[in-house]
Amino acid sequence: MIGSLRAARNNLLSILPELAVRQPMVSGQTGIRWHMVMDPGAIRRILLENVDNYPKSKATKNILRPAIGDSLFVAEGAHWRWQRRAAAPVFTQRNMLTLAPVMSAAAERAAGRVSSAGLKAVDFQQEMVRTTFDVISDVTFSGEDAFDGAAVHRAIDLYIAEAGKISLLDMLGVPDWVPRPGRMFSGKAIGQMKSVADQAIEARRARGAGDVPDLLDLLMAGEDPETAKTMNTSELRDNLLTFIVAGHETTALTLAWSLYLCAYDQDVQDKARAEAQSVMSGTAATGEEAARMPFLRQIVDEALRLYPPAGIISRTAQEADVLCARNVRPGDTVMIPIYALHRNHLLWEDPNAFDPTRFADRKAVDRYSYLPFGDGPRICIGASFAIQEAVIILATLLARFRFEPVAGRDPDPVMILTLRPDNGVWLTAHPV
Repeated sequence: MIGSLRAARNNLLSILPELAVRQPMVSGQTGIRWHMVMDPGAIRRILLENVDNYPKSKATKNILRPAIGDSLFVAEGAHWRWQRRAAAPVFTQRNMLTLAPVMSAAAERAAGRVSSAGLKAVDFQQEMVRTTFDVISDVTFSGEDAFDGAAVHRAIDLYIAEAGKISLLDMLGVPDWVPRPGRMFSGKAIGQMKSVADQAIEARRARGAGDVPDLLDLLMAGEDPETAKTMNTSELRDNLLTFIVAGHETTALTLAWSLYLCAYDQDVQDKARAEAQSVMSGTAATGEEAARMPFLRQIVDEALRLYPPAGIISRTAQEADVLCARNVRPGDTVMIPIYALHRNHLLWEDPNAFDPTRFADRKAVDRYSYLPFGDGPRICIGASFAIQEAVIILATLLARFRFEPVAGRDPDPVMILTLRPDNGVWLTAHPV
């Protein structure tokens, strides 16, 4: 158990056995019973057909609740349902296109910074984190002087580094109310982050919505169509922080891995560049243009397959069930190791190879063998936002630069809370 804990705290991927990429299900016990499920039919049962039996695991809630409260990502039951109904209209395609100019502007600024670096190696993990944080800050609190983006960013980094690690108490199944020491140390930073968000929300209430509504305006105007309930300040704050915490780093990682993969496959990169240049009318891609770049989208999809930001999702069984002809008991931890699912030899041909054409016909891909955004009623509400942002930024950069890897600095995937490239993604960018 101690060995498993040490491995999990350093890199969650290290707990995935080789069997996980060659079998439909692997089970074991480390303090509590657990099952890793890679079978699409069983995953469909967990996420859709019997979803109420598989709420998010206690460990997941223990890690995330201090930062994002009972927001959409953590809440269960009726409290989750009304929030989802109230927030769903925010993420319509029309609203996403309205927010696209913010993404294009951030992409333009990123291209400017890359150009200024010349042929010097750049860590594109950090560059993409900066770019996507610019996006999420602007679409969330546009023009709000009360929002200190830098303070929020620092708090998020500290929280992920110090609190986003599994605890021995989690592995032993110790009740939620017992404090996890590592998560106590980040409490001050989280408190400051929440205070900054609360101040920005109250300032917006006083100022009113802008001419072009941002994410905060849309959420403040949203209401549950069944009950007419709207979000109060704490609910708005928790959900906004959810979008900020979950929305910027995951997209940044997708972009960093996409650039890394393109740097190692110049033929794919050339094809993507030709598509971007043929569609784009300016120096940065627009939302409408991004929708007309199918090959760029395929690159993003393949990067999400090989390096899914949420590499493992975890549930706790409430009642007895059967998955892959195996008994699941109440209290068992049921994991969907998406990293292993996406590389499973039973589901994918040459699963470790980078091949964006896998997604040329998306209908040919089994829905439950590819889950970068989850599925079922709890599928990621911001998936369309993330895909649009990723294609806009990737197209803008590939249209202007040729990316090449830096010898001896290949990244290794490491998962703590998200699947990050160890030591960054170092590339050189050559103007084209």
